[in-house]
Amino acid sequence: MLQNAMTPLQSGGFLEFALLFLVLAIVAGVAGFRGIAGLSMRIAKILVLVFLVLMVVSLLL
Repeated sequence: MLQNAMTPLQSGGFLEFALLFLVLAIVAGVAGFRGIAGLSMRIAKILVLVFLVLMVVSLLL
């Protein structure tokens, strides 16, 4: 049983996923897979924005 399973809302999960997609975009771009690189970059940008919004909301509350 997973006792330490974390959701994206715990311990900066959104930021970790954003960095993962950023690395995936860079690797895909170097390998020549422009479609995958573009999609991964878009997902990384969205996750960074979600992280920033949640960070501001948590600082205000």
